Order: sequence, then C-alpha cells, then structure tokens
Amino acid sequence: MKQTVIIKATMEGQKCCFRIMQGHKARAKAMKIAVGISGVESVSIKGKDKDELEVKGEGIDTVKLTMLLRKNVGHAYIVSVKEEKKDEKKDEKKIQCLVGPHGFCVPPYAMYELKDPYQDQFPCSIM
Repeated sequence: MKQTVIIKATMEGQKCCFRIMQGHKARAKAMKIAVGISGVESVSIKGKDKDELEVKGEGIDTVKLTMLLRKNVGHAYIVSVKEEKKDEKKDEKKIQCLVGPHGFCVPPYAMYELKDPYQDQFPCSIM
C-alpha cells in the first residue's frame, strides 16, 4: 500500500551541530536522507516556507525518517500520514432473466453432464 507522508522540518538558517546551516544546504541534506530510506519512491519540498517534505512510497518507516532528520538537519515532526486507496471495482455476476411468452422472468438453467457410474467399469477383467 502506498503512503504519502508529510514531515515538517526547520530548514532555514537554523543552528545544527554547533554551526548555522544555510537553507538550501539543509533542504538538500533532508532530501538525501529521505531518499536513502527504504521504500521511498519520490520526495518533494512543499509548504509556504519550503519547510515540508512530502515523501511517497510503500512501507516507509516514518519514525526512522523523522529521527534521522532530527539528528542531521534539525527539528522535525510528522504532520500527516495518508494511505492512497485504489478503487477496485468488483465485477458482480448478474443473473440474466429470459423473458417468456407471458412476460414473466425465467432464470437460465444450468447444464450439468451426468456420467453413468457403471460405464467406465468393465464387468469382466478378461475382456
């Protein structure tokens, strides 16, 4: 099942590991970290301040991703996790009715082949 995860991280001129990381470098580092997680198919930066990562994929470990972003980029938290649903239409078998001469509905008859149980058996083993 495909997931869409939105993670908000502070990526604009914030203090990280006793130094100030510039915004574009923090975004690039966050994208590298997100792509490195197993199951991730695509990563995009969204949001008003370009501080949200939209990660799409199958079986994404969101807690691991958030912890790695906190460790390497800065403060991060999960905004939402959505599962993409596929609309599978089930083919329902409909019973068709045959209209008889008087206008009433007659269901179709099933045809079964019956075998004679004694047909395959030979009465004498010599023959």
